[in-house]
Amino acid sequence: MARRLLGACCVLLAAVLLVAAAAASARADGEPSGIRQPSGEYRGRKVGARTEVRDVERDGEVQELGRFSVAEYNRRRVGGGERLEFGRVVAAQRQVVSGLKYYLRVAAAAENGGGERLFDAVVVVKPWLESRTLLRFAPAAPK
Repeated sequence: MARRLLGACCVLLAAVLLVAAAAASARADGEPSGIRQPSGEYRGRKVGARTEVRDVERDGEVQELGRFSVAEYNRRRVGGGERLEFGRVVAAQRQVVSGLKYYLRVAAAAENGGGERLFDAVVVVKPWLESRTLLRFAPAAPK
């Protein structure tokens, strides 16, 4: 019985080593990771990479984060900076960090009038702590 168990362990160990060696040689050949598409290219996401938020205009969470970022900017403003009125989030990216980091392009206008302008905001959300933190709010750089 002990001999049979030892033999099975040896076969299992050999199989594991064979799979590990094959994986190492694939990486050494520069083979990218991800899912191979029919076209032969690889598609996949890097861990921690930014991803586009689809249908931003209808995404209630993203619009609420944009509203939060403008309110937080208004609360923190110093030196007589103009108060802003939230319009909408026009573009957003999401990144998994220790929580979720949102990169928002927010349309807002001055409360005392003036046209709508674009701002870039970065907000970190930690749902398990029920916390939202505005890291950055600044006029958007022209493209």
